[in-house]
Amino acid sequence: MKLQTLFEEYLLNHLPKSQSFHPIFEKALQEMLSAGGKRFRPLLLLSVVQSYESLLVKNALPVALGVELLHTYSLIHDDLPAMDDAFLRRGYPTLHTTYDEVTAILVGDALNTHSFNLIANAPLSSDVKIELIKLLSQDGGIDGMIIGQAIDCYFENQTLNLEQLEFLHIHKTAKLIAASLKMGAIICQLDEAIQKDLYSFGLDIGLLFQIQDDIIDETQTSQEAGKTTNNDASKNSFINLLGLNGAKKSANDLASKCEAQLNGFDDALQNHLKILLEKYLYRHL
Repeated sequence: MKLQTLFEEYLLNHLPKSQSFHPIFEKALQEMLSAGGKRFRPLLLLSVVQSYESLLVKNALPVALGVELLHTYSLIHDDLPAMDDAFLRRGYPTLHTTYDEVTAILVGDALNTHSFNLIANAPLSSDVKIELIKLLSQDGGIDGMIIGQAIDCYFENQTLNLEQLEFLHIHKTAKLIAASLKMGAIICQLDEAIQKDLYSFGLDIGLLFQIQDDIIDETQTSQEAGKTTNNDASKNSFINLLGLNGAKKSANDLASKCEAQLNGFDDALQNHLKILLEKYLYRHL
């Protein structure tokens, strides 16, 4: 069974549930997860596991789902009126527009905390689970996604330089992608050199994705992208700093670098990651 299909079936059978009489919370809790998405981060994790310890893929599914829950929480909060005030996500109305802002905040909070519950209860050794939780809480927290989001919001309508802009998006976007790859390596108990190489590769892939997202925001409608676009006028984006042609050149350069890194991995890992990455590396073209 393909990893994508395996993960989708697992997700649909393990959607988080609220055991209460609240009339809408459980539906809201599941809505953005069942709406779909690329599932890019959990599939990165599972691709590493499939490449090195295929018998552990089933045991890794709760961890992969935990990563997807954490990512989905970040999207829900990113779309809130206090942040990007977006109306569309994954082709569906955002939660705060369908329900209300309080519900959206609490759903995000619930997905965040439940992601760690899933990892803590995964059928893996305690030592491995501790390392997974340490990494995800670091790169999904104050040393990663949160400080990136804080910088993104605080410096609206102020121009950052390229180094600062890359710092912002490495933390806000790239670190969770890098963590997903490294978490797969931790599950397989690969040596530190491979873990480091996968993490570095993930940072570059994550930065590439952000540049591509900025290009999509500039060039596609909300309906085409499945999320609110043309919403970055006050933001620090690669388009606003470098222009469309400059952003495309940066994306091309980074895609070439990522392709070279990918070709340096062993055959099994190359093959599994190429299946996942082939439609993304040059999607800005």
